[in-house]
Amino acid sequence: MATVLLVEDDERISEPLVRVLRSESFDVVHVAAGHPALLAIDEAQPDLLLLDLTLPDIDGLDVCRKIRAKYPDLPIIMLTARAEEMDVIVGLNAGADDYVAKPFRLAELVARIRARLRISEQTASVPVPPKLLGAGIILDTTARRCSVIDNAGKSGEVELTAKEFDLLVLLMQQPEVTLKREEIMAKVWDENWWGSTRTLDTHISTLRRKIHDDTDPPSKIITVRGVGFRFTP
Repeated sequence: MATVLLVEDDERISEPLVRVLRSESFDVVHVAAGHPALLAIDEAQPDLLLLDLTLPDIDGLDVCRKIRAKYPDLPIIMLTARAEEMDVIVGLNAGADDYVAKPFRLAELVARIRARLRISEQTASVPVPPKLLGAGIILDTTARRCSVIDNAGKSGEVELTAKEFDLLVLLMQQPEVTLKREEIMAKVWDENWWGSTRTLDTHISTLRRKIHDDTDPPSKIITVRGVGFRFTP
């Protein structure tokens, strides 16, 4: 039985959601604020986190960042009334894997939870090399650390968000292979992703800057127009 940690302060949402999730055979732990969530995450060791971004004590984005830093592989779905694209991008950059805008249909949310848990299980079953090297980039996939050699030949660690790291792993695992935009979204975000892929462009742009690939044209992550991206080592 999968355990879901629900962080939601609105009882009109939390009470029916807890009932539905339990009827769907999930074990549910519910807290109504950010600080209790940071305590409950260690005790409950959930398989998935449902996180409201508007909490009474601390910002849900801060909760998301702290939990993601400690549990890099934990699936996180954010519940938000702030569904503008920039708000969603900020949430994804904070470490969320998916989002559901309020008001939402309970059936859709349950489907997204099951999809995210399937992705988590599939990812855990696929072995990833402990280190990936190429184009002056060293990815330690075990420690989830990234080092980049700059133009002066000096190596330095760069801080990547969870999604940026997963995106770079996906590209570096298949050098010189062009990955379609939809394929990348499915593997890094959600197999049932239905929204705009512009968030992918945002992540690629930020990632290029961090790995010193913001030249014109880029030489490490290549854009294949109308198709997707490929990594050139």
